This record gives sequence, C-alpha cells and structure tokens, in this order.
Amino acid sequence: MSENQELCESFQDSKASYVLSNVAEVVERILTFIPTKSLLRIASVCRLWRNCARRVLRTQQQLAWVSACGPSATEVHSLCSVLAEEVEKVFLLPKTVLMMVDSEAFNGQAYCYAQNRAKKSRQSSHSVEELNQLFPKGCDFMGITTPGIVLTPTGTWSNPPQEHQEGEAGFALMFPSIEGVHIKPFHFCKKTVSLTALREAGLVENPELRVVLLFIYEAYRSGGARFLNQILEPLSKSKALIAGGLVENAFSPPRPCCCQGAYGVMGLALSGPKVQGASVLLDQDVSNAKAAEATVRRLKAAKIPEKNTLGFMFACVGRGQNYYNNQSNVEADAFHKVFPNTPLFGLFGNGEIGCDRIVKDDYTLCDDDSDSLQHEYTTVMSLVHFG
Repeated sequence: MSENQELCESFQDSKASYVLSNVAEVVERILTFIPTKSLLRIASVCRLWRNCARRVLRTQQQLAWVSACGPSATEVHSLCSVLAEEVEKVFLLPKTVLMMVDSEAFNGQAYCYAQNRAKKSRQSSHSVEELNQLFPKGCDFMGITTPGIVLTPTGTWSNPPQEHQEGEAGFALMFPSIEGVHIKPFHFCKKTVSLTALREAGLVENPELRVVLLFIYEAYRSGGARFLNQILEPLSKSKALIAGGLVENAFSPPRPCCCQGAYGVMGLALSGPKVQGASVLLDQDVSNAKAAEATVRRLKAAKIPEKNTLGFMFACVGRGQNYYNNQSNVEADAFHKVFPNTPLFGLFGNGEIGCDRIVKDDYTLCDDDSDSLQHEYTTVMSLVHFG
C-alpha cells in the first residue's frame, strides 16, 4: 500500500469517526436499523449515542410477536426454543407481554406449584424467571395455557393465521409503550377480587376504558361460575369491548395467596383515546365457511384502521375442524380473507366471553346483560386498534 493510500484511508476514518461522534442526525438514522436489544447496549457508548437511542426508542410504537408451532427438538416447548433468539431481533421495547401456549405440551402448573406432578405433560427447564429475563426489567409478563392456539406465523403482518387444536403451538405478543394507549395487566383470585381491586385495575369507574381482554382459569371448580359473574357484572355495564375465554391455567404472574388449583382471572385493560375495538359473535348457526366469512365481514362496519391493529379469536374447543365437516382453519381463513393485513391470535377454550360490540370514539353498540357475554360452542372474533 502506498503512502498516499494510507493517508487517504486515515483521513476517511477520521471523517467517519467525527460524523459518528458529532452528527446526531446521521447516528439516529443508523440506529433505526438496529434491533432494540442491541440498541440498548449501543446506548452506553457515549452521551450522543444514548440520546439518539432514546429518540429512536420513542418512535418504536408498533406491536411485535413471536410464534411457533410443531414439535420441539429440545426438552422445552417449541415457543420457548425460539423466543430467546427472536426477541433479539425485535424493534421495540416491550412494556407488556402476553404469552399463550397449548396446555398439552406445556405444563404451566409446574411453574406455579413446584409440588404439582398431576399432569404428565413434558416438564420444561425454563422457569417463569428465565422467561421474564428475556424482557426488560419492569415488563409485565403474562403466561396462559389453553387447549388450543390460534396464531399468525412470525414475520409479516399479512401472513395467513393458523388454528392449532392439537400439537405444540404458542405465541408471545409484545406491546411497547404507546402514546395515547394505557395497557394495565390485572390478575385476581377469589381472595383478592373486590370493587376496590377492580377500580385500581381500571376496570370500573374508568371513562377511558375501551377494551378488556380477560381469561378465566379453573372456572369449572366449585364457586368458579359465581366468581366469573362477579367479574363480568360490573364490566357489562361499561362501554368497553369485553372479549376472552375460559382457559386451562395461568403460569405467570404467580398468585402466592392462592392454593393449588384455585380459580382466578387475568387479562389486560386497554384505556386511552387512541384505543378502538369491535367484536362479532359466530354463534352455533354459523357452521360453514360462507357464513363464517359473512359474520366476520360485519367487523368492517367499525372502520378500524389496519395499522397497529390485532385480531383476536376466542373459540370453543367444540368448534374448529370437526365443527366444519372436517374442514380445517375455516374461521381463521375467513378472518384473513376479510382482513388480509391484520394478524390474528387467540385460543380454543372451554367457554367464550364477548358479544357483538363496536367501541369507537363516543359511539358504542353493545349488549348490557352480563349473561349475554358468556357462551358455549361459539367464537368471539375481535379487532383491537392500539393507536
């Protein structure tokens, strides 16, 4: 290498160093291409990079998810196998994480109660603490097991959703801090539920409450039905969209106040002027693909924006392939046909919660009877816009 070439390269290096150390616009532009976990590490380089990283983080307000299906090649659930790797690639700082996995392959109770050995599903070496460590400190992590899973494969928002009534499947939805949207997790058991607790969770006397996603576990036990009515009665009087289902169990966060097998409820209360929601009920009369699509299409009346909107499907275990004369993925395909750029997530459970309801601005179309929120052999299909 000649002396002139060495001087030229040295000059170019010094120019690059100057730009990366002093020109915030260039640094900020570069950092937009860096996944969030790497971005947080880079922020410690210098004050300029830290300030640029903070500005970039404030712009990352789009939802993200990781999903997995099929048998795992390791001793852990297939979702746990890919979650650690995929979390490194996301472009957001998770504030709340909702994880759902099939109850057959994932023994969530092992996380809650070390002494429980009643279920013979595969034990996972992952603990709740290890799963929590994948996400930032202070991130609310909620874990649910349910008989079946509805998911959209990791990748683009237009990926076709899939129904998994059998086999290993799961997903983790990651919600960042979003301007104009307040996501409040809640978790109650019979010992902690009260009007005061509901008020503190933002479920009652909250004029900005727009959507409630709730999941009841162990509801078949004695007292479970009364407990469910205790939750739904005040919610049915609100103008919020109520949607969810009866699931198998909740493995995170644990409830140390409860004994093994106690029933409870967990979920997310979504408040704020930018939140919109709508849902339709596919009742027992909807038994073919054409009828399913026609019912889902009614969600179009809500005119909810596509960007930052998720679909949620809460179906009875009695529906799915057997219900539609051995046709698979009927309801998920119907949703994708109507909303091709909206990812769909959800579950097959032991009961459904929801009704025909639209919540937009000051307009609400709904039923106000708590009994109308509880169903069997139906599917509740919902849209939720996060601003």
